[in-house]
Amino acid sequence: MPGLIEKNLDASLFEPTIVFTNRAFHGSKLAKKGVGEYDYIVAVGGDGTVNEIASSIAGTDTVLGILPFGSGNGLARFLGIPMDTTEAIKTLNEKRVELIDSAKMNRQWFFNMAGMGFDAHISEVFSHDKTRGFGAYIRSSFREIINYKAEMYQLEIDGVHYDREAFMLSFANSSQYGNNAHVSPHASVQDGLLDVCIIKSFPLYTFIGMGLRMFLKTADKSKYVEIIHGKNILVKRIKEGPVHLDGEPQIMGTDIEINIVPKSLKIITGKGFKGNSKF
Repeated sequence: MPGLIEKNLDASLFEPTIVFTNRAFHGSKLAKKGVGEYDYIVAVGGDGTVNEIASSIAGTDTVLGILPFGSGNGLARFLGIPMDTTEAIKTLNEKRVELIDSAKMNRQWFFNMAGMGFDAHISEVFSHDKTRGFGAYIRSSFREIINYKAEMYQLEIDGVHYDREAFMLSFANSSQYGNNAHVSPHASVQDGLLDVCIIKSFPLYTFIGMGLRMFLKTADKSKYVEIIHGKNILVKRIKEGPVHLDGEPQIMGTDIEINIVPKSLKIITGKGFKGNSKF
């Protein structure tokens, strides 16, 4: 990676300092230290790594760059950043900076997607799997779905109450989980809203079809998917359990608060992203 950076990063625009992380949350500490010292901080990794770095620079004038190196790369894909490392480095040179929304779940940042229910359960299972990658994730999903049961949730979205039995709940800032699987095809990271995606219980035989809908960007057309837009969301569930923030699992309690934080992160995007920032 350092060799590719040296070869492809425009030395007339950047004077890079390359630092390797060596433990959990090390990247967050490095990024926090770099705010005010560097104009740009680039995360090399997947959505979890991006979350760690962005959490330390959100709300500042420091600009985030992404070199996608994860298993899903949901935010990078949504922002039009190339998956090829060389092309992603060259994208940094173009400095297409946009101001995007971020969000918080119980005061913890997320930037792409957060959720609870089946996808959070799979994130927890997958975190213990020695085999990484999209294939391993799919195998975990097929293995776990047979015994997974939907749960009851009480939702309050911008003051409106909803009772829902859901297979999973996703809080989408961008449209996709990663690997171009779009749960909310029309989501925007610049509209000041989260898309609350309620995936209802569905017959097991439709599981593959539900997955195909995500890759075809038609999940919102399914009768098993309900999408409600909101800024402030309260969730009550029967028992504590897994949640995920940008794919990284943890256990949270029964009461969960999710809020959008509009225009809170400056980020370099790819040329395919149609942004509307003016700052």
